[in-house]
Amino acid sequence: MRRIITCLVVALLPLWTANAQPLKPNTPSILHWTPEQQREGYRSIETIYKTATIARGETVRALGKADRTLELSYTRDGRSWTIDDFMRGFNASGLMVLKDGKVLVERYGLGRQPQDRWISFSIAKSVTSTLVGAAIQDGKIKSLDDPVTLYIPELKGSGYDGVNLRQMLTMSSGVKWNEDYSDPDADVARSGTTYNEPGVNPIVSYMRRLPRVHEPGSTFHYNTGETHLVGMVVSKATGKSLADYASEKIWKPFGMERDAVWMLDGAGHELGGCCISMTVGDYARFGQFILEGGKARGKAMVPDGWVAEATGQRITGGALPQGIGYGYFWWVGSSGGFSALGIFGQSVTLFPADRLVIVVNSAWPRATDRDLSAGRSAFLYAVRDAAKGL
Repeated sequence: MRRIITCLVVALLPLWTANAQPLKPNTPSILHWTPEQQREGYRSIETIYKTATIARGETVRALGKADRTLELSYTRDGRSWTIDDFMRGFNASGLMVLKDGKVLVERYGLGRQPQDRWISFSIAKSVTSTLVGAAIQDGKIKSLDDPVTLYIPELKGSGYDGVNLRQMLTMSSGVKWNEDYSDPDADVARSGTTYNEPGVNPIVSYMRRLPRVHEPGSTFHYNTGETHLVGMVVSKATGKSLADYASEKIWKPFGMERDAVWMLDGAGHELGGCCISMTVGDYARFGQFILEGGKARGKAMVPDGWVAEATGQRITGGALPQGIGYGYFWWVGSSGGFSALGIFGQSVTLFPADRLVIVVNSAWPRATDRDLSAGRSAFLYAVRDAAKGL
């Protein structure tokens, strides 16, 4: 688990860089914002890009205060660290730690307030995965063995013939994909803008032209484009937008505190792989929802066993670092923890055996940074260890 957050690769960079729709012309790429643009823009993304609202319900799931306070002091790189040191040193805008569903720690930085949302980046992938489970529970998706072409027939005759939903969720379709953001001709840079076929989503149009290079299910290869396809599958299967379905299956029944917003692509669809904005408390509620097995007020929103399956190691090897596994859009370690992760320092980490949820929102100076990732990992484990006796 320690290496999940330490060894992330640039594959976490999302597809929306080529496909999100800014509200104003000449909007600078979100990958290259200044620190000031990060501080202001990450908490007001709906004023910069087109988004859909994930509506909350009338009842809010209260996050009561824990009876005890988490006291934390740990050593890293020869110096002592506290929670305040972490917040400053890692440019964190929000931190929340839940144990047994109650708040052990809640901190804010960078001028952020509790009611302020913050962009998720690729944490959205784990929400999309959860909505696949909800669609199975609702009978809208029959099985993860269903071929993706059943829901997106425009992919028939392409490299996606014979690829099932399970292989899409584990990023093992076998279809060739280049997610190198230093290469302007990479698939991730071209996929949303290269083709314009009437009646066909531009990403589908692009991806159905890609060749297959591995047997489906055999090799992990991070592919943000496919997470967008999985989002389309959910929408087509349920007849609802991802935002509306997330509201129905998570936000309203579990009692999220605020409406969230989900970034849209050029065709007006939510980006299945990126960019939900929510409060730090609602990130924690999402983690608690997963920790409680995808149940809300006693009702199962996903099939029995779904959470354990989705957050377990479903595939290893390939492009994954040694010791790291991947579930259904969740990063899985070997010590009982798993994470939803996003670039620039976003994470929702769960330690089920410790009944612990840890949320960190940040504005790192770079999308991925090994030193910052290693430091965050050390902090998360220090929190876990300190919380054991509480």
